[in-house]
Amino acid sequence: MKEQRRGRKIAMSSDEVDTFLTEERTCRISTIGVGGAPHTSALWFVWDTKSLWLTSLVRSQRWTDIERDNRVSVLIDAGHDFGELRGAELRGSLVSVGEVPRTGEANAELDAPEKLFADKYGDGRVRHDGRHAWLRLTPEKIVSWDFRKMGQT
Repeated sequence: MKEQRRGRKIAMSSDEVDTFLTEERTCRISTIGVGGAPHTSALWFVWDTKSLWLTSLVRSQRWTDIERDNRVSVLIDAGHDFGELRGAELRGSLVSVGEVPRTGEANAELDAPEKLFADKYGDGRVRHDGRHAWLRLTPEKIVSWDFRKMGQT
């Protein structure tokens, strides 16, 4: 993974990034649309310390864009006032994992992300609706910031 070059003083450590990505609930994913136009949408996600896992409707503009060009930028941010702002941008290429759409066919690679997702957003039960499928982003680059660090020496 490429190292962050700018803003190192306010960058999060890898442990801070792991904690942040584990705790936050909503990301914004930007895909490359027809003719190169960006398309941004919000999704829930889980982080397993190596990869960001997303579940997406397979009949959506987002899925169509990803099938055409799987390069994405994903933004997760938090904070209200300027001095509280923090976030991470993850860049890389998405890979579809499991059947499309997901119906619950046994897949050991999905056991961990589905458990993480069920625990984070539901009652611990994994649900398959036959309309969504899993995408994995193993970031090529992560850029992070935590404006709360600006006053620290």
